[in-house]
Amino acid sequence: MINLNDGYSVLPELPEFQAGQVIKHKKYEYRGLIVAFDETCQAADDWYQSNQTQPDRNQAWYHILVDGAQHVTYVAESNIRLDQTGKAVVHPLLNLFFFGIDEGNNQYLRNDVPFDPGKPPDALPPPPPEDIPPLPPNLG
Repeated sequence: MINLNDGYSVLPELPEFQAGQVIKHKKYEYRGLIVAFDETCQAADDWYQSNQTQPDRNQAWYHILVDGAQHVTYVAESNIRLDQTGKAVVHPLLNLFFFGIDEGNNQYLRNDVPFDPGKPPDALPPPPPEDIPPLPPNLG
């Protein structure tokens, strides 16, 4: 007899958002740019317990370059929505992780520089492909 429960696991839901999308925090109203995500919360328990909203850990969590600031936040999917303003994002790490903008979709184009929240990258980002316009200088 075949046991259907052997080796079966529930697949996590696909993240609603992806790197390069501009979001707005539902509670705190800041705008930001998704640079990376985790399928579930990877933060340490003490950090999670100190989080004022404590959303479910079992959902996608996003690393966000905060517009007009120098820091990166870690936010649960349930706390963000797409930003509809179409305004550019200004952050000092923008040019490190993104090489251009798809203006038709209002989405930043992510390069291959890995995002590691505890360690800055060792190398500069690779040059953008020739057919993609670079980010304007005032966005970086």
